[in-house]
Amino acid sequence: IIEGGFDLIVIDEASAYKNARTVRWKDMRDVCKHIKGLWMLTGTPAAQSPVDAYGLAKLVNPTAVPPFFGQFRDQVMFKISEYRWLPRPEAKTVVRNALQPAIRYEKKDCIDLPPITYMDRDAPLTPQQNSYYKLLAKQMFIEADGEEITAVNAAVKINKLLQITCGSIYTDTGEVVDFDVSNRLNVVQEAIEESSNKVLVFVPFTHTIDLLRKHLEKNHITCDVINGAVSANARADIVNTFQRNDSVKVLIIQPQAASHGLTLTAADTIIWYAPCTSVETYLQANARIDRPGQKNPMTIIHVKGSNVESRMYSLLRNNIHNHNQIIDLYREAIEKDFEIA
Repeated sequence: IIEGGFDLIVIDEASAYKNARTVRWKDMRDVCKHIKGLWMLTGTPAAQSPVDAYGLAKLVNPTAVPPFFGQFRDQVMFKISEYRWLPRPEAKTVVRNALQPAIRYEKKDCIDLPPITYMDRDAPLTPQQNSYYKLLAKQMFIEADGEEITAVNAAVKINKLLQITCGSIYTDTGEVVDFDVSNRLNVVQEAIEESSNKVLVFVPFTHTIDLLRKHLEKNHITCDVINGAVSANARADIVNTFQRNDSVKVLIIQPQAASHGLTLTAADTIIWYAPCTSVETYLQANARIDRPGQKNPMTIIHVKGSNVESRMYSLLRNNIHNHNQIIDLYREAIEKDFEIA
């Protein structure tokens, strides 16, 4: 990049550079010594904590922050116990000043946006997920060797892979094994915090819904849940509150439980925590916000961490029924994702 002689670098999803101790950040610091301009784009410059702004400011405007991370942390946080820090009252002002010059555009101000914008967000598998994903893919490869693969059997196996990427896998005895899914949870949280209005998050598995709800509540994001266990009366109350009351920011929904009939135009953003397996369910779920009464441009965000998820989203968006492609997806899972073959 340095040898290319560029005079301007634009970094999208700039929150990936929030940690000034990473190799990625240090590489960009070295590149910036040879360029005239750096533009960093993000909707969440301090998504998890005020200290997240340090890495961005240190790159784009290094004189606006102290030379050492600890000094900046002390400006925006105070320590209440050995492992717990809380933001100071003046933290927002300090962060704002550190990130100048800056321009913020809200989605409603972008008059040239299409009615619906589709976005992909990468959520890399954690080391634990990666290890189990490889193990399962290898097992699938061994089982497939020399045997005929049926669409039904392929669908079951792919569903197991999706459970790992989501964070919980169901054993043959009905037990649930949880995985470290912090990368995906953080990506979903950042997407929520970027939205100026309410958000729907579609999550395919019941236990994963519990994981996400606990994560959002821990980070002070108000939410409610609609799944198969919620009665019709309770569902109506949840929808009415979501539509009319500002007390709930996010509605977490199991797609099969609420993909038809509901009007949820208080939200203008949908986040797919992971892909579903039905084109009809996918289209109907997206239609919950694309109904009369919607006043804002809409955004559909696909969160993905594997090649199989990328392919499934492509099939869903292009209205290709998965059962026509499921065996090909199965082969990709065992041959391409981690190059096992």
